[in-house]
Amino acid sequence: MRAVIASLVVAGLVTAQAPAPIRVSVNEVIVPITVVDEKGRFVSNLEQTDFRIFEDGHEQKIVHFSAERSQPVVVGFLLEMSNSIRMHWKFYQDAAMELINVLLPGDKKYSGYLITYGNEAELAANTSHAPEKMLEKIRKMKPGGGAALFDAVHMALTRRELVKGEPIEPRRVIVIIGNGDDTASGKRLEEVLELAIRHQVTIYGISTTGFGFSSAGDRNLARLAEETGGRVVYPQQGIYKDVSGYLSTPSDEGNYALKVGTGGYASAIAQAMFRAISDIHGEISTQYIIRYIPLQDDTSRLRREIRVQVNLPPLVKIRHKQYYYPLSP
Repeated sequence: MRAVIASLVVAGLVTAQAPAPIRVSVNEVIVPITVVDEKGRFVSNLEQTDFRIFEDGHEQKIVHFSAERSQPVVVGFLLEMSNSIRMHWKFYQDAAMELINVLLPGDKKYSGYLITYGNEAELAANTSHAPEKMLEKIRKMKPGGGAALFDAVHMALTRRELVKGEPIEPRRVIVIIGNGDDTASGKRLEEVLELAIRHQVTIYGISTTGFGFSSAGDRNLARLAEETGGRVVYPQQGIYKDVSGYLSTPSDEGNYALKVGTGGYASAIAQAMFRAISDIHGEISTQYIIRYIPLQDDTSRLRREIRVQVNLPPLVKIRHKQYYYPLSP
């Protein structure tokens, strides 16, 4: 009978029908949460009773709550290698190496991998607890070419060695060091953003955009970070804030108060990088984790909005992913 049907299909007399897509529901939603006060300091003394979580406006029952510091995590370091980073490459090279050393202290709870992206994304060092291979790769790198950021994010989500327990424990995090521009990817922002949400990944960014300038990629970095529950830090944006006349007397090498090659300029950049590394490390290591099983079972809603409420004054800032997809594509 199957042979007869197959011959009729070939002859065009019977239309072959593709099998219906299989949909898999999300049984448990994981929401990492960062809480900071009005001065940007982490609020680390909260308990489960201080939180309420809502899905599409309906309050959910929290089935798991964790407030432990230094929770297990696997970090993807995505380092831009385009021409735009060449001017300050040394500073970002040092910052990337310092960040790797801070986030991978040798404890097996923490692992990471390195992806570089210029004209193409490249897995420079696969997932490991040890930072040495990543550091050695970065020492030898020289920037140049375009920026395939979205391809790099896609690679981080799909093409490297996984760690047992992801994404629940250890959690999955990506840190992008770049200006957010994309000039060479085959993937699109919406595509990799949806994939990041589905893979329970939180994305952070250390922007390489200089003081007084803006980049078309700023919006890319902001969306990748904010919609997944992370944030972007801008180390160069505050360097000249107390120096008058910088933008009125622009120079490729800085200005008269902070000239490239002077101790003041190098110190300002180094301090800014140190603060950026501290901020990112604090965000990753000082988070609350809430897990809940959705009370609704409406499969018609392809995307569900998340809102977290904390029993604290309104000046407190709460960061978490803004939505999730309940069905596999």
